[in-house]
Amino acid sequence: MSGNAAPQDIVVDRPAEGVARITLQRPDVRNALRTQTLREIAAVLSEAAGDDATRAVVITGGPKVFAAGADVREMQPLGPLDILVHERQRHWRAIATFPKPLVAAVCGYALGAGSELALACDFVVAGTNARFGQPEVNLGLIPGAGGTARLARACGKALAMQMVLTGQPIAAHAALAAGLAVEVDEPESALARAVELAAVIAAKPPLAVRLAKEAVLRAFEAPLAEALAAERQAFALLAASDDRREGIAAFLEKRPPTFTGR
Repeated sequence: MSGNAAPQDIVVDRPAEGVARITLQRPDVRNALRTQTLREIAAVLSEAAGDDATRAVVITGGPKVFAAGADVREMQPLGPLDILVHERQRHWRAIATFPKPLVAAVCGYALGAGSELALACDFVVAGTNARFGQPEVNLGLIPGAGGTARLARACGKALAMQMVLTGQPIAAHAALAAGLAVEVDEPESALARAVELAAVIAAKPPLAVRLAKEAVLRAFEAPLAEALAAERQAFALLAASDDRREGIAAFLEKRPPTFTGR
């Protein structure tokens, strides 16, 4: 990834073909998500969105901690109008609207903004040491970047209420049972598995992947009839793609497909 200045809060690498990995790198504060961290993540995703060589992105904090919240010291002096117009909101929108697959590899604490970052991803692979929580109530706050709305949609009202009102985290296997994570493994294996799944996705036809992601997201936001109509429209639209023709031809000819993204 290029840029005018090297990022300070994250490390970006390419662990597999078509896959970019963003690793949060603020171990002294357990990867607390200050504004600069969100700015750097958003910038990498913005570049990845226009890069044909990047077909999926993994976000992780490493094997010990994902992100233990927002940077409270940074947020403390902000008043209501400051918060309302703060640039953080723009960066959160950039993360949530990233058009390509976004996979979270969560080990250790994912609390507050860290949990919200995981919720903004398309799915989560968790380490056995993962802990998901929204402890904002302990500071006289509530979640402000999706920790009520996305959490309730992901795991249902009852568990979301428990997590938000008690501020107490849940463990990895509880997150798996609730639908917050798709797999749980030992920390190092979970990090590798997230990259493996991202690489599987990266090998698929990009247009179909993009429209599939849009269709699934729409299913959570639109009435059923509207979501079904949009799904059918995307299904029909792909009939014009070279990759659809190649995929069907390769299947019938019993050979591996070669997708071009067109």
